[in-house]
Amino acid sequence: MSLSERLELSTPPLYLIDGSAFIYRGFYAFRDMSTADGMPTNALYFILRLMLRILREETPQRMAFVLDGPGKNFRHELFPEYKAQRDATPEDLVRQLDPIKQAVQLLGIPLHVAEGCEADDCIASLAARYESERPVIIIGADKDLKQCLTGNVWMWDPSGKKEKLTGLAEFREETGLAPASWPDFQALIGDSSDNIPGLPGVGPKTAQKIMADYATLEEIFDHLPAIEPKFRKKLEGKREDAETYRQLTRLDTQRCLELDDDALTPASPDLNGLRAFFEEYEFRSMLRDLPRPAPRTVVSGTEQNSLFPLSENAPKAKPLNIHKAASADGLPAPDGLRVGLVPNEDKLPSGEIGFQIGVQGEEWAVACPVADLVSWLAKAERVAVPSLKELYRADATWRDLPLEKFFDLSLAAYLLNPEERGYSFEQVCRLFEHDPETDPVHPDSQGLKAAVVADALEKKIHVAEMTELMAGLEMPLIPVLADMENAGLAIDLEAFAEFLKDVQEQIDVHSGRIIELAGEEFNIRSSQQMAEVLFNKLGLKAKGKTPGGVPSTSSTVLEKLHDDHEIIPEILEFRMLEKLRSTYLAPLPRMVDANGRLHTTFNNLATATGRLSSSGPNLQNIPIRGRMGKRMRACFTAGPGNLLAAADYSQIELRLLAHLSGDPGLVDAFLHGKDIHSRTAGLLFGKETAEVSPDERRNAKTINFGLLYGMGPQRLARELKITMVQAKDFIARYFERMPRVREFYDAIEKEAKEKGSVTTIMGRRRLLPDINSRNNNLQSQARRQAINTRVQGSAADIIKKAMIDAAKDEQLRELNAVLVLQVHDELLVETPEATAQQAGERLQEIMSSVADLSVPLTVDMGVGKNWAQAH
Repeated sequence: MSLSERLELSTPPLYLIDGSAFIYRGFYAFRDMSTADGMPTNALYFILRLMLRILREETPQRMAFVLDGPGKNFRHELFPEYKAQRDATPEDLVRQLDPIKQAVQLLGIPLHVAEGCEADDCIASLAARYESERPVIIIGADKDLKQCLTGNVWMWDPSGKKEKLTGLAEFREETGLAPASWPDFQALIGDSSDNIPGLPGVGPKTAQKIMADYATLEEIFDHLPAIEPKFRKKLEGKREDAETYRQLTRLDTQRCLELDDDALTPASPDLNGLRAFFEEYEFRSMLRDLPRPAPRTVVSGTEQNSLFPLSENAPKAKPLNIHKAASADGLPAPDGLRVGLVPNEDKLPSGEIGFQIGVQGEEWAVACPVADLVSWLAKAERVAVPSLKELYRADATWRDLPLEKFFDLSLAAYLLNPEERGYSFEQVCRLFEHDPETDPVHPDSQGLKAAVVADALEKKIHVAEMTELMAGLEMPLIPVLADMENAGLAIDLEAFAEFLKDVQEQIDVHSGRIIELAGEEFNIRSSQQMAEVLFNKLGLKAKGKTPGGVPSTSSTVLEKLHDDHEIIPEILEFRMLEKLRSTYLAPLPRMVDANGRLHTTFNNLATATGRLSSSGPNLQNIPIRGRMGKRMRACFTAGPGNLLAAADYSQIELRLLAHLSGDPGLVDAFLHGKDIHSRTAGLLFGKETAEVSPDERRNAKTINFGLLYGMGPQRLARELKITMVQAKDFIARYFERMPRVREFYDAIEKEAKEKGSVTTIMGRRRLLPDINSRNNNLQSQARRQAINTRVQGSAADIIKKAMIDAAKDEQLRELNAVLVLQVHDELLVETPEATAQQAGERLQEIMSSVADLSVPLTVDMGVGKNWAQAH
């Protein structure tokens, strides 16, 4: 039932849509929507769905989609601070404004951009002009629009989970005011969203009490002596301010005079144009919402435009009939078919292994041994699953089905957009919930949904030229990761206990010293109490603030205060030890299995560059440097009768920089085994390599790696403790002496700006929507991401390839060498003592030959009983 029918309106209403407000709402409601090539579409999608609904359900005869005009308006002339606090419009939103206007016009909706005023002024003007002729429904939620309400004007917000309809009666009941008094009320309390201050000390409750007796500012200030003293004090001397603020909040009803009946009459939608538009922006499911043009009809004696009747043409999802099968024998033959298979244990009796399977257009629920399913699936062309690694971890029998038959939905979705927040089956399906190929599938289906979503993902992977990356690198890596997770890594429980005891004793010493220097007892772990002691009692000057605006006590900030008071080094040492205790020494021993081994989860869907991460516990973040690093590594050991062999790429990212840039100096240094940091120091300081001091080499190392990850002069100055002028000079000299590196960086930036993305040496893609942003900070960040992705992402590709080659290497298998850990550029294998050296050398050989670069891939290797000895 339309809103017009619910309100029992005898005349078709005028619908006035606050387009600007809904554009912003859509932008922030669906932050992660974009086309395959990175064009943001969240606001566009929101507006289209809203407009299609209104056209379909309301069949408007008169309507307007109103937008704010560009630039400042009369309110800024009146009050220069008006909306001054607002940030610039996000670039991703700016990119959608023209497509939104185009979409609205293709739908036949009258579009008006307010000039010299705001959309609200135009809406208020039209409402005031037409409310005596026909009902007016303002589709919006801006509180300023409430002043437009009359007995024949409503505000309607249909875009939220629950629609909100406000009429004159609802407004009076809610506020106790007449709509005409709303600007006066807003003037008293102010509006932070528009940077309107209001009167100091006057909040909504105070304003309501004052306006219960006096309905306007004129009445209030004319009767000031009669107002209660505690309120009067807040008003005295503020009349001019209040009247200015009212002018800012009161809508101008003398705008948009050129809009007449003809300008407010919808046109027939351009169906062909809309089809092309929906294809371009990948809203193909909306094609089903486009009906054939319908004739004008008569409703209640009035001609009504029924261009968008309830869509009888749209295909509906068929009723879902989930067939049951007690065994794989009861399923239809999968010969040459694409099958979807989703674990469904929660819907089947306890203890049974349950799956929902989509095959031959039907949905089946089956509970049977995995071995039977594997045999049944052997004849399928492809098996789409939400997460192959989870299947492997749950039951090794899945390994009997050839890897090439599987299609991993989460992996494909990750490769297409590696910066999503998650890739669960539900989240992946949600990406395609409006795709015409997947939408007709019943929402309760699992197997069929998996099959059709796999088809859609496969096409996108092909268009993105990542078919080989997925099939040749990422899919083969999955069984390797599953094996490593199952193998785990042994730890020395006695070494952990002794280490924990020593660290706890040191923590107690530092705690006592901190309390002594503070002169009072306080909770050292409380940032609030710490701030009170440091900045109020001891009088130290805060060097930074939290997002909430209070003085920060983060370690980064405290480092800047290191020499200001002797309590600071004590706090920093306490925090380092406490993190070691609470993150590693105390919890890890409690996480081992019966064999004293830790089992981490290797996340292959977590980083934008393609690097692996580790969780539950995180073994990639174990401290390795500093005075505690070696002892920490020594707690990780091989099992009885075994040793660990650790192989680590030497400066792989700088070697990749040499290869990718072709810089002759870098290439020569790596070809002839020169110290790359000493060489860079020699170039920067104009010295022979042999004359470079240790400090100069350290500085050069910081620059080598820093510039690789986009470090700017400000951070370089901070890292090296030099001036900004010196830092800029270092960077200028670096690129002056290595011009091919500068050219390489410029080429990456150019490619990113042209394509909106960059790729690694193996074709991994990262979308960079901000690379063309007019916001310098966003563009600079995207430029750093482009360089980082090309180099670090390529390094991630290489280590993954090395893992796959090592896992399938026959020689390592014969030596019983098992991969147990990957930490960035390092691999660990556990192997019998007798053959450990041989296994380490073979691993070293595999890693050094995994990619054909213009410089050698040097790999350092060691063998030992524990990780510290091997590393």
